Amino acid sequence: MKALMFGWEFPPHILGGLGTASYGLTRGMHNCGGMEISFVIPKPYGDEDRTFAQIIGASETPVAWRDVSREYVQSCIGKVMEPDLYFDLRSHIYADFNYMRLNDLGCIEFSGRYPDNLLEEINNYSIVAGVIARTIPCDVIHSHDWLTYPAGIHAKEVTGKPLVIHVHATDFDRSRGSVNPTVFEIEKNGMEYADHIITVSDLTRQTVIEKYGIPPDKVTTVHNAVVPLSEDLLSIPKPDNKDKVVTFLGRITMQKGPEYFVEAAAKVLKKNHNVRFVMAGSGDMMNKMIALAAKRGIADRFHFTGFLRGRQVYEMLKASDVYIMPSVSEPFGISPLEAMQMGVPSIISKQSGCAEILQNVIKTDYWDIDAMADAIHSIISYPAMYETLKQQGMEELKGITWEKAGQKVIDIYRRVTGF
Repeated sequence: MKALMFGWEFPPHILGGLGTASYGLTRGMHNCGGMEISFVIPKPYGDEDRTFAQIIGASETPVAWRDVSREYVQSCIGKVMEPDLYFDLRSHIYADFNYMRLNDLGCIEFSGRYPDNLLEEINNYSIVAGVIARTIPCDVIHSHDWLTYPAGIHAKEVTGKPLVIHVHATDFDRSRGSVNPTVFEIEKNGMEYADHIITVSDLTRQTVIEKYGIPPDKVTTVHNAVVPLSEDLLSIPKPDNKDKVVTFLGRITMQKGPEYFVEAAAKVLKKNHNVRFVMAGSGDMMNKMIALAAKRGIADRFHFTGFLRGRQVYEMLKASDVYIMPSVSEPFGISPLEAMQMGVPSIISKQSGCAEILQNVIKTDYWDIDAMADAIHSIISYPAMYETLKQQGMEELKGITWEKAGQKVIDIYRRVTGF
């Protein structure tokens, strides 16, 4: 079966959990066998793992004819796309887009990020999807998250193939209920056009049904998983820290509940001063969190690393004694699973999707800073508790695989295609 997937991120260039999940699911589906996957992203860099999927860059897809030689195409984009594919795509341009700002290959340039003109990039991505859908044969179309729903809808209209959309989060999660009406309409439109909807948790499934008015039989939960870590990452040495280290790792935004982490830290430090707290990540609430740590008088025990990527993430986890995810609304949350893989006992909010499948963690309400502080204090104070959560957590993760998730998605494909 051939799947044409539209995503927005793909490792190693990621800005959040979406890229990690897209990679894991695609690889897991490939490992199940019988799948050919073409994965479209706005801007590839050439260092993506292409062993289990064909990576197609929207930024290398022509939407207007340019009379260029193969040698010139090779020199411009050979690192990320085969010239033969460029010329194949060029033969399927379906309208005159010369009124747009294009480069000398007739392509729209994308930032590969979440720029201020994000809605413009989403629209441009859907234009490019028309060329790609006319070129790449597929049996099913799969769109990851709201940014790619318009592209998926366009591809469905072009090909007549069924559309599956994957809800990794809704704007109700990202905004704590202060929903952006434009984003809401894009999400709702994608859900209504889709032949089936995949959600990453039952929590998100209920949101889709209740907030967007989608029939329950159209929505299926497929929980996320983790890719097994390499021996190189697992063997990262643990630093000989004098103090215990408690880590928050993620976007510093209101969805992630960073203020509850700071408040819990202040309570822990009243009992035990030999603890350091790390907030690893970046986001629009970072300066507020720096100010809050100072206001609580714990700035000397609090560290802000900025955004971490690749090996840096696992080095930070290896240095940690406790990982905490106090999210206010977390559709799933892969980071606790990554922490558990590294042998780090984890505390997660009951309001997270991964709480539905994880047993060997401590779960608290995101707002209950007393319970959160007690959990942190217990893990760092009682070696037996630390060791039990560490060992049982690592064992539990062995059964949460992307192959299992991938097979569920393939079964959904079969249902909507009739294969």
